[in-house]
Amino acid sequence: MALPDTQVGIRRQADVLFHGEPVGVLQELQNGFRFAYAPEWVLSSRPSVSASLPIRTAPYESVRLFPFFQGLLSEGELRRVQMRIARLDDADAFGLLLATCREDTAGAVTVRPLLEEIT
Repeated sequence: MALPDTQVGIRRQADVLFHGEPVGVLQELQNGFRFAYAPEWVLSSRPSVSASLPIRTAPYESVRLFPFFQGLLSEGELRRVQMRIARLDDADAFGLLLATCREDTAGAVTVRPLLEEIT
């Protein structure tokens, strides 16, 4: 889904990793979200991060955080506790993603604030 034609300044960014290898960049914009695969990943024979985000050169854009990335987040009481510990607003799913999906996720994909060193 394309974002409205209003200013789409970047608020926060994250590296998306697959088994520790950089896959692309997820951005929180003023009016939504954008995910773009890294050119190297597009040219490789590696898998997409999700069937809902098949590999392509054009970025994906949405007014809501993509369901795949929402699916990496906890729910219920654990989510409320994590939001409180991270001092995040209840609606800040992107902030929770940055705070909780750096290493130990349910799958092969992790998310780290952009420019954080990958070891």
